[in-house]
Amino acid sequence: MKQYVVDAFTDKVFHGNQAAVCVLDAWLPDDRMMDITRENNFSETAFTVREGEKYHLRWFTPGGEIDLCGHATLGTAFVLLNFYEKNAARVVFTTLSGDLTVTRKGNLYEMVFPAYELKTVSVTAAMEDALGASVREAYMARDLLCVLNDEQTVQNLTPDFEKIKQLDGLLVHVTARGGETDCVSRSFAPKLAVAEDPVCGSGHCHIIPYWANRLNKDQLIAYQASRRGGTLYCRCEGKKIFMAGKAALFSIDELFVD
Repeated sequence: MKQYVVDAFTDKVFHGNQAAVCVLDAWLPDDRMMDITRENNFSETAFTVREGEKYHLRWFTPGGEIDLCGHATLGTAFVLLNFYEKNAARVVFTTLSGDLTVTRKGNLYEMVFPAYELKTVSVTAAMEDALGASVREAYMARDLLCVLNDEQTVQNLTPDFEKIKQLDGLLVHVTARGGETDCVSRSFAPKLAVAEDPVCGSGHCHIIPYWANRLNKDQLIAYQASRRGGTLYCRCEGKKIFMAGKAALFSIDELFVD
């Protein structure tokens, strides 16, 4: 079967976030999809099967299946709209998080995601010890969101991943006000066997609602300040996040699996 490797939230290979995309005629057993995911060892491998007018999409990390992933959704839409549905302007995915729509707009692929409802939580010594930095504010939804004092602190952070595992939330995101963009962030997922997610779309379902409210603006440009780096073009509409990014194709592979 074919597998595509796409760098999402960038227009250059070796940047953004890598996602492997497997387009299937029928589902493989879950343990075989996990085997492929671990062999790839990317933060996400996506598997998709066409079902009627929609595509069923599932995301796997080396640590297991996950309920929402932005960059692998963008990567899958890029593959389908450029190789399988060339005349289509959009694709609709059936997922664990409901139906997700991705629309091609020039060289951008715009996804519609649910915005997480953030609940304020107390900043703890455990958070600051795990991150190695002072935390100004903290919020919880699916993931833990920690607001730091400045962009430089986010960029220079060297967290203790074993201690990150002990914090509440599936992932831990750190964010601060950006200089050239509205906000900067980084995302850590050691519970999913991913130390740092280079550009985390689902993380921005936490990050963007926070900054939209704090900056009192609906349209934001976000930069994920990992080593690879990536840019997200976002807007808020009620409980929805419209998240757009570019993508670059790295490879098309043939997988030999039974």
